[in-house]
Formats: sequence, C-alpha cells, structure tokens
Amino acid sequence: MLRIFTRNRLPASVRARLELARGERPLAFAPTRGGSHVVATTLALHLPTGDGGFVRLPWERIDRAVWENGRLVVQETSAGPTHRIGLTDPGSVPETVRERVTSTVVVSHPATLPGGGRVRITGRRSPATGEVRWAMLFEAGLDPDDPGLRAQAEQVLEDLRRQTGL
Repeated sequence: MLRIFTRNRLPASVRARLELARGERPLAFAPTRGGSHVVATTLALHLPTGDGGFVRLPWERIDRAVWENGRLVVQETSAGPTHRIGLTDPGSVPETVRERVTSTVVVSHPATLPGGGRVRITGRRSPATGEVRWAMLFEAGLDPDDPGLRAQAEQVLEDLRRQTGL
C-alpha cells in the first residue's frame, strides 16, 4: 500500500538537488530519458542540466512550452535558449507547464512598428513577486539589436504600459 503513495511523490534525491524558494512546492514531475527529472513547481520549471543539477526557469521567463514527439520543448522569453527534454512518462507535466506559463501572461500585444516590421510585446506577472516583466519578440528578419528598431519598440511598450496601467 505504501508503494501507491510513494510512486506519486518526487524522489527525495531529486528534491534535495532542487533550489526551491521559500514556499515553493512541487506540483508535477516526470522522469527524463537521460535518467533525471523535470519538475514543475508553484514558481518555476526545473530542467535537468546533464551534470546532475537543474536550471530553474521562473514561469514568467518561459515564452512557450509544447509537448511534441515525446519531448517537452520550452522556449525562454527574449529569444533565450530552447530546451528539448525527452520524457519517458510525461504524466501531468505538459498540462501543468502550459497552465502555469499561460497564467503569467497579463498582456500580449502584437504591433506594427512605424518603420515597418512587427513586434510582439508581452507582459508576464511573476507568481513569486507580482512584478510584471516585459519581453519584445521581433518578427524574423528584424535585428533586435538595431538601436532605431529598439527605440520604436520601446515607444510602443511605453504606450502599452500607459494604456494598461502596468
């Protein structure tokens, strides 16, 4: 009977390696093909690094996450890295990740820039601090490091913040 309850518990050896914030608790976890685990908590997604550790991605730093071909694919905001993790038994991890990421979005605004091109500006609220973090995703072919382009996008962001009060 005890096996039934321990089967749904995060292994102690995995929990010991996680850097959990005060009050953060695991919601779902799944074993990876590499022998580690993916752990979704109340505040972040913890992905294995390959050296026995974990990278902690707060929910508001994840642009999108999808389940495809037996892998959890996680794209960080602001054109950050994409993580692809094969899961042997996904359990409720894909649904939990999707719900948590979606719950952080307070504003998602596509805009055409005055000089041409498009940008998507997203405001995400941190479940840990309540602060809104802004990200700009420029359409393919635009250079996000171009100072003129960034200035145009920053103006759109400023107008959006004024309109929303965020």
